[in-house]
Amino acid sequence: MRSPQTHFQDIAMNLTVDPGVASGGPPRLAEPSPHLMPAYAREPVVFERGRGARLWDAEGREYLDAIAGVAVTNLGHAHPEIAEAIADQAQRLVHTSNLYSIEWQERLGRRLCSLSGMQRAFFCNSGAEANETALKLARLHGHRQGVASPRVLVMENSFHGRTLATLAATGNPAVQRGFEPLVPGFVRVPYNDIEALRQAAEEVSGVVAVLLESVQGEGGVRIATPEYLRDLRRLCQENDWLLMMDEVQAGLGRTGAWFGYQHAQVLPDVVTVAKGLGNGVPIGACLARGQAAELFEPGNHGSTFGGNPLACRVGCAVLDIIERERLMTQAAVLGRRLLTTLRARLADQPAVAAIRGHGLMVGIELDRPCTDLVTRALTEQRLLISVTRDRTVRLLPALTCTQAEIDDIAERVVRLVRSFLGGRQRARD
Repeated sequence: MRSPQTHFQDIAMNLTVDPGVASGGPPRLAEPSPHLMPAYAREPVVFERGRGARLWDAEGREYLDAIAGVAVTNLGHAHPEIAEAIADQAQRLVHTSNLYSIEWQERLGRRLCSLSGMQRAFFCNSGAEANETALKLARLHGHRQGVASPRVLVMENSFHGRTLATLAATGNPAVQRGFEPLVPGFVRVPYNDIEALRQAAEEVSGVVAVLLESVQGEGGVRIATPEYLRDLRRLCQENDWLLMMDEVQAGLGRTGAWFGYQHAQVLPDVVTVAKGLGNGVPIGACLARGQAAELFEPGNHGSTFGGNPLACRVGCAVLDIIERERLMTQAAVLGRRLLTTLRARLADQPAVAAIRGHGLMVGIELDRPCTDLVTRALTEQRLLISVTRDRTVRLLPALTCTQAEIDDIAERVVRLVRSFLGGRQRARD
């Protein structure tokens, strides 16, 4: 793996600007900090401000954001109502701890339970923490049933976080490498394969829960079919397993529904959310119903910062805006437009293996590695994207994007992919 310093040096030697994008010279490179752990190969730009789907770097150059902080700033950057909620609450009360009742936490918990079909909420600070909470519920559920070594069925190509337990649940050996021995208690099965789950029910002892994403975002934007989710719900019911849905990336309107599982009209036992709930303010939640909602007792679990007044007030504001502005409907409409445009414009490219999407979650899978497209998109197209599983360009635009901005994203992505594939083909010829 290249060092961050080499990454920056390589980019500095290859900065170009596509004629179709506003010029003005290359962005100022941000040198790797000697005071930060080198856990990230950061892109060579420093952003100073944003508005909606637009960002501006330290020298005033404008960029179009098609990744929304990895499905976080779903309402766009610097949303005025979110900024007002943060400022007002920060002047009133930021933190007291969960030793005391928190009114905004009560309000947000009530709203999330109503929207999700759940009954109780536990608040934390991230998606990984929300999934850790779900896994602790699964362990407690197992022990209450007399299972000494509870197991959770998890999916290939999944991603649930980078803590030790969520890392073990994740279906990507690349992110697990170096952190062995992995936490035991997980059995991996193929995604969207109900027969594999039925086989596990017959052959694997101690199973107490199934954890999966309605859309595998990090796994390349792979979507669970409604039939699969309905069959899985029945299978969990038959075996007294908890059905636990990770909605950290797909939830809160991005797929065109509040939660991805709602497209299949199923009701899980546990739901995890984070990312877009705070529009950039760290917050996560684990929601549960039925027996899963009654498993925790005082002392079983906790979070110092989880559910503080500031984060929960922002969460309430986010839900208000999504509902009032009908952003779920907009996500569905704009997502179909983006998907249709990309499929039409890239139909003549045999190296494009598949284009998948669900609302404003879109993945363009190529037949070759394309991780360098993240940097090329930034420097050639002034566009923010991500690449997952080495070969899939992932797009997660803000739900507040206009039709014109979605069309602009499509145009820049098409130019980027065509340039990349054309260049590679010529090099091989």
